[in-house]
Amino acid sequence: MNLQYFLQQLVNGICLGGMYALMSVGYSLVYSIMNFSNFAHGGVIMVGAYVGYFALTALHVPFLPAFLLCGLGSGLLAILIERLVYSPLRKRHAPSLYFIISAMGASIFLENFVIATIDGTPRNYPTLFANSISLGGLSLGVDSVLMIIVSAISLLVLMFIIQKTKIGLAIRACSYNEKAGTLMGINSSLVIFVVFLMGGILAGFAGMLYGMRFIVKPTIGQVTNKSFVAAVFGGLGSLPGAIVGSLLLGVMEIFVASFNSNLRDLFVYALLILVLVIKPSGLMGKVVEDKA
Repeated sequence: MNLQYFLQQLVNGICLGGMYALMSVGYSLVYSIMNFSNFAHGGVIMVGAYVGYFALTALHVPFLPAFLLCGLGSGLLAILIERLVYSPLRKRHAPSLYFIISAMGASIFLENFVIATIDGTPRNYPTLFANSISLGGLSLGVDSVLMIIVSAISLLVLMFIIQKTKIGLAIRACSYNEKAGTLMGINSSLVIFVVFLMGGILAGFAGMLYGMRFIVKPTIGQVTNKSFVAAVFGGLGSLPGAIVGSLLLGVMEIFVASFNSNLRDLFVYALLILVLVIKPSGLMGKVVEDKA
């Protein structure tokens, strides 16, 4: 393996890891506040991919407005799911298992709703960026460069909100102890609203980037299985852990695929089992017994 090939695969892995990061932070944000894994997140990403596709093809909207529309549509869908599916469970103080089952049901509903209303035919995004960029012997598609830039900017903005704003402080307080935060005057309903909105917006961005690079179909939400592995690998409930885990998983998956493409999925899920057996808290997570 020469240096140029190594660097090319490394960049490809960072691109893939950046997309995983946009997906996995949604898992970590919800988990940190509500103590369950939001498996409906894949459906939100799938809807974002479709919003971008129809905005570009049916409405002929330019790329940037279509991209922002994806984030808006997915953010509103994430809030709608929280209000209709999770909020009634929260009010009844239901166990985490009920949330997980409801999330799976919501994901299956969204997938089949799209099949029933649109159809299940795979669709390809129109070619938006035909040129590639050569940099130091590396060949990068414009979509790959865009994926890195968008992922980096989105995650930096998210980290700024979490670390430097009042709502970010409220989110961090509730992630440690929601009941104590409520007693201190924090509006937990508002915190949950913002968490789902931010996670949904990033899911919409990820959905459009995935659709541009691969394909749009009702089952693309299943790609979040790997972003969930990345979140577990980095540490569920840890935002930096989700980002680091996603980047590492993306790079490792690309290098495994360059050796044998048939092993990439096997490697990812073997890694999940290994992490759960050896270090369930992940690279940067905390061991919390009552979280599911």
